[in-house]
Amino acid sequence: MVFDLLKVFLPSITAFWLGIVMTPVLTYYLYRYKAWKKKAGKIALDGTEAQEFAKLREETETKTPRMGGIIIWASVAATTGVMWALAHVWPDTGAAKFDFLSRTQTWIPLTTLLLGGLVGLVNDILDVTSESGERGIRLSARLVFVSLLALFIGWWFYDKLDVTALGIPFNGEWEIGWLIIPFFILVSVSLYASGVIDGIDGLSGGVFASIFTAYAFIAYNQQQIDLAAFCATVVGALLAFLWFNVPPARFWMTETGSMGLTITIAAVAFMTDTLGGGKGVLILPIVAFLLVATVVSNLLQMFWKKFFRKRLFRIAPLHHHFEAIGWPGYKVTMRYWILSIIFAILGVSIALAG
Repeated sequence: MVFDLLKVFLPSITAFWLGIVMTPVLTYYLYRYKAWKKKAGKIALDGTEAQEFAKLREETETKTPRMGGIIIWASVAATTGVMWALAHVWPDTGAAKFDFLSRTQTWIPLTTLLLGGLVGLVNDILDVTSESGERGIRLSARLVFVSLLALFIGWWFYDKLDVTALGIPFNGEWEIGWLIIPFFILVSVSLYASGVIDGIDGLSGGVFASIFTAYAFIAYNQQQIDLAAFCATVVGALLAFLWFNVPPARFWMTETGSMGLTITIAAVAFMTDTLGGGKGVLILPIVAFLLVATVVSNLLQMFWKKFFRKRLFRIAPLHHHFEAIGWPGYKVTMRYWILSIIFAILGVSIALAG
């Protein structure tokens, strides 16, 4: 019991301090090479210029560095490597107990975090070096990458781990067989679409931290200690990022952070479902309610513009709408943090009770 708790908390604390130490170095290079957009603006989902967004972000878009998400996945990777190395250098000591890198629990989410982070990094580099209106890797190409990665992992769940059912809160399991593969793809792509929640200083870091904390608790309750330690490590890295992302943000997370994190949430949700004897997938819309709201607000905006020839929101996604109607960015952030904690607690309660 004590070692299990230490195994969860020690990597989290390690990731936090590694992130704090790494940040000054990263910041130096981001500012030295002016790693921000050369031209302010954003393309809406319908392909038009997002004018309201330009009004809100025109000044900071070309002054605040991107790629802050490097701190998150680099801290997680470094912490994982340190714990693994200590366990193999001193295998006969207590250090071996803190190695949480395991084939059965952490290979999949660690892979999604690192691959998503690296592809997102390429996108961000292209984004900040472009002098024209191009915006990094085309969205269609990023969606293809996310879909192919999700296809492979969904197949792995189905074929290698024999996952063929979803846990239904308070009502057993729902057998869906091979459909688990396209369902995992759908969940992954939907979560990736929610990555646009990274738009206000401190907002995304707090929301993602609440989600991963919830799944760390669920995994720990299922005795998936390695997975719980991994989720807690991500939380520690997010808190380090958040330390420098509170207003005024030193840098923004952007794709190198949000792509890896969103796909990893999908992987962790499935790891804590029937595979762990729980209900991790169907409580995801509750735990990650603000991510769902972000995607739904974008879809509603497109629907309204197409069929009613007007906008439902001043600007989508929803958190920018609140800014556009006069809420200060810090007020949106703080209220999103509060709501993310409430929904995380509600989701965990249902998962444990069901």
